[in-house]
Amino acid sequence: MWLAVLAFLVLIPATFLAAQQSRTGEIEAARKEKARQLKPDQPSKAERRLRSLKEEKTLERFSAGIAGFRLKLGGLVQGGGFAAGPEYLRQDLANGNLIFRSAAQASIKAYQRYDLQLTAPHFARNQLFFDFFAVHHDYPGINYYGPGPRSEKGARSNFRIIDNAIDGAFGWQPVRGFKLGASGGYLATTLGTGKDTRYVSTEQVFGPTQAIGIDTRPDFVRVGGFIRYDYRDNPGGPRSGGDYLIQLDRFYARPDTGNDFRRLNVELQQYIPFFNKRRVIALHARSVLTYPDNNDAVPFYLQPVLGGADDLRGFRPFRFYDNNMIVVNGEYRYEVFSGLDMALFADGGKVFHSHSQWNLHHMEGAFGFGFRFNVRNNVFMRIDTGFSHEGFQIWMKFGNIFGEERIRSSSFQ
Repeated sequence: MWLAVLAFLVLIPATFLAAQQSRTGEIEAARKEKARQLKPDQPSKAERRLRSLKEEKTLERFSAGIAGFRLKLGGLVQGGGFAAGPEYLRQDLANGNLIFRSAAQASIKAYQRYDLQLTAPHFARNQLFFDFFAVHHDYPGINYYGPGPRSEKGARSNFRIIDNAIDGAFGWQPVRGFKLGASGGYLATTLGTGKDTRYVSTEQVFGPTQAIGIDTRPDFVRVGGFIRYDYRDNPGGPRSGGDYLIQLDRFYARPDTGNDFRRLNVELQQYIPFFNKRRVIALHARSVLTYPDNNDAVPFYLQPVLGGADDLRGFRPFRFYDNNMIVVNGEYRYEVFSGLDMALFADGGKVFHSHSQWNLHHMEGAFGFGFRFNVRNNVFMRIDTGFSHEGFQIWMKFGNIFGEERIRSSSFQ
């Protein structure tokens, strides 16, 4: 009996060990067979195209141009369609102290823009700066939904605007990034029947009380001053620093049609980097307040506007008009690979008539995601998809969303 028990105790471990070895062999054989059948990972078509743009440096070669000449994409007003045209840029004049640029562009919707700029960014031992700018716009179908924050989405109309503006700015920069200056300009505007036949022309549904200035259309002389402090690490694609602007202008209507007003523009940008600047939180806030003289009124085409690719990205272009506006934006950007960032964003803003309504209550909201394509660390193109209670919008724009605010007379930069 003791011999039987001993044999049993010996055979059980041996049998268990043999079973384990057999099972291990089966698992190893299955693993080798699966490895033999595996195929290399195949990236998607979109990923292959993005990698190709990066590895072949297509965007870099495209943006460099030849002898100062290059193709300029985008830059027209929102809703004008894809635009392109020649641009001539010289940044090496007077030993790099003078910059000359001129461009002519047209879009698939017959929108046109012609401009010329001459800039001396630093002379007199880097203490002074000067900028001259002239532009002609012909935009045949600008949206107008009526005045105020409660304008109806279904009230969409359109008007044609042709304007010519000449502007100059001169100032002092005592330290790097800080500018104190004066500016002035002349603006000549003509309004006409909207050319987008899908919608009624503005003058057919909105009279002078709802579209102020539609029947007078004066020219304007602008004079003003500004203070700016810009310490962004790279204005074309900032990952750290900030940019703060305060601008006050006075517009004089000529002839005197009761449209004189002052305009205060305040804009703040802040960029907070982390993870070696591969992640960035971009914050932006802007407010425009107008102050009509006595019983004067601001023409609707010079009023602050919200809606579109640069502020409330879930709404159509030029969705809201009124005398005043405030907008705040936040983005979380992260690097997918060198040359491409992805962004998650949220926008909030409103237009309002009375200064007493300057607050963050009852704001329209939008949120979404986007892509930022970089060339030499400058944003060359961005694609944003924004959502709001009025639907969603997809935007493709050339250049960064929070660029440098221009000191200009025309509202259609």
